[in-house]
Amino acid sequence: MLTIENLEKELKNNKLNSLYLFYGEELFLLESSLKKIKSLFGDKVKGINFISIDDTNIGELISDIETPAFGYEKKLIIARNTGILKKEGKRKNTEIIKIKEVINEYINQNIKVINESVILVFAEDEVDIKQKLYKTIDNLGTVCKFDYQKPIQIEKRIKAICNGYKVHIDNSNIRYLIETCGTNMQDLINEIRKLIEYAGENGKIQKEDIDKLVIKKMESIIFELTDNLGKKDITKSLEVLKNLIYTKEPVQRILITLYNHFKKLYFTTLALENNKNIITSLNLKPNQTFLVNKYKTQSRYFKEKELKEILQSLRDLDYNYKNGLIDLEIGLESTLCFYCS
Repeated sequence: MLTIENLEKELKNNKLNSLYLFYGEELFLLESSLKKIKSLFGDKVKGINFISIDDTNIGELISDIETPAFGYEKKLIIARNTGILKKEGKRKNTEIIKIKEVINEYINQNIKVINESVILVFAEDEVDIKQKLYKTIDNLGTVCKFDYQKPIQIEKRIKAICNGYKVHIDNSNIRYLIETCGTNMQDLINEIRKLIEYAGENGKIQKEDIDKLVIKKMESIIFELTDNLGKKDITKSLEVLKNLIYTKEPVQRILITLYNHFKKLYFTTLALENNKNIITSLNLKPNQTFLVNKYKTQSRYFKEKELKEILQSLRDLDYNYKNGLIDLEIGLESTLCFYCS
């Protein structure tokens, strides 16, 4: 299996293989690699030397491989979200099973033909690595899993983008940007482009620029709200809540996110008391490990008993709201005021 970085290096050096499988959650980088392959391939004429395959025409894949790319040396076939590499459910689809078996056998027996005449790319959101077809592609071609990037990897990418536009940004502000926007590369690219344009060539991106221009993720705003709550600053806590509501964020979603946040703070407190790993206790993904220090810092604002009481009050609020006993927005404000009092 090839890492994302090594795949990007190969594509940057204009190296194209004949058989690929891309899969994973980081769709921005996956799609970027697909675009790079299309660009390196050169002129594309749909139906002649460029074929798109999906779950509706996956049965035609072998026929498309064997049909000559009239007037062209090779053919590019991109099979996107065909479903043939997914884990089979309890109700087995016999047609899909047969198709994947036929394709697997064909690739095994005709890899020479594929190498000579085709660039075949499977791109799937979900893959079963125990499948024969997966193992065949891994053995004969190039497999790359697009996991969400770790913060240190994201920092390097953002730094490289800024350097490309001759815009400076400190590492501390890159980390603040990630904390503010999350680790989704598409969101980060959109936000960094705004900041680069605002700073201009030879300019510098400052923390104030991020606060002014960037669209904050709900989770980041909840951290801000909790910081103010921990400091017993009810004015700022209510201000953050009202700003969230003003941006048309559903109040029910705010309640759920706030509850989940305090639950994580409670688990953090328990983990610290019992010398347990916080990453494991909170079930954080590799791209979320940068949040550990934030959870540790915020958990110190609250006693274990207080966290349990806040969680219970949020559960009670949800119950009373569902039974028509209270307005959710008023209930949230009351809960915050009660804690700060």
